[in-house]
Amino acid sequence: MHGENPAPMSTLADSLQLAVRLVAQGDAELWRIVALSLRVSFTACLLGGLVGLWLGAWLAVARFPGWRAVIWVLNTLLALPSVVVGLLIYLLLSRAGPLGELGLLFTPTAMVIAQAVLVTPLVTALTRRLVIDALAEGGDQLRSLGAGPLLSALLMLLHERRAVLTVGLTAFGRAVSEVGAVMIVGGNIAGVTRVMTTSIALETSKGDLPLALALGAVLLGVVALVNLLIAAAQGATNAAGQRHEVVAA
Repeated sequence: MHGENPAPMSTLADSLQLAVRLVAQGDAELWRIVALSLRVSFTACLLGGLVGLWLGAWLAVARFPGWRAVIWVLNTLLALPSVVVGLLIYLLLSRAGPLGELGLLFTPTAMVIAQAVLVTPLVTALTRRLVIDALAEGGDQLRSLGAGPLLSALLMLLHERRAVLTVGLTAFGRAVSEVGAVMIVGGNIAGVTRVMTTSIALETSKGDLPLALALGAVLLGVVALVNLLIAAAQGATNAAGQRHEVVAA
């Protein structure tokens, strides 16, 4: 029994060595998958961010019948499983669905739509809280100048640019690490819709550990960089707030 142990360890060591080589030597397939992942997630966050920022600013100041129900739905959508989003988008884009004639299923566009739907509630909820806190500090000054509620909320987003950047980075981290929705609507087609998360799942199931490990390392690096940028943006925001308090005093 003791003599059987070195084989798995050797396989793991070989896989790690090959994974490092794939990254270091710039394997074409590896970086094609990475590039598609970043492009899909960035586009999805841009679309979801624009919608989410406006909705969040509006919900921060709007009051209408059923407002509390809308907030409850928004908070519920934050926990919406990605596979459910993928299923809904699949039903819309399939041949039998209302948008089937567009031929978007199993394309990068479908993956962008799925990720945009996923990040929009997150951006909306974070933006709403950001605007509420910002208006509590500087809303009176804007209102005294004649700005309406929605305009005040949008102006606060311009003022809190670093915090908005943090919201965007958080959404990007959510999108780039998502697997369920893009697997369903993208189909994980080689050279067309294979992104990092779906490729890791596929290559692991096939036993191609070097590529899976290499992609996993790159994905961890991207997520780590996003978290580093979030921390830097939050630190800059806190520093600016402290300077403002000192000047005001």
